[in-house]
Amino acid sequence: MSWSVQDAKARFSELLETGVKDGPHVFTKRGVETAVLVPIGEWRRLQQRARPTLKGLLLAPEPRFEGGLPYPPRGRWRMRPPPNLE
Repeated sequence: MSWSVQDAKARFSELLETGVKDGPHVFTKRGVETAVLVPIGEWRRLQQRARPTLKGLLLAPEPRFEGGLPYPPRGRWRMRPPPNLE
C-alpha cells in the first residue's frame, strides 16, 4: 500500500494499525517513493538476513580491512632494571 506523506501525517494511528496487520507500506513524497514502514518482526528478520556469517566473512574475496590490519603503533623498547632480590 502506498501513502503520501500528508495522508500519513493526518491518519498516523490508522497507518500504524494497518502496517502491523497488512505488512509493509510505502511512502511517497511528491510522487517519489521515499520510505517504507514495516512491522518490527519483519524488520528484525531482514536485519538478520543482511548480517554476514563468520564463514561468509572469512571466505569473502574482498579484504576485511582497508589498508591492512589495524595494528597499534609500536614504540621503542624499554629496558627494565632487574628486580632486586635481596
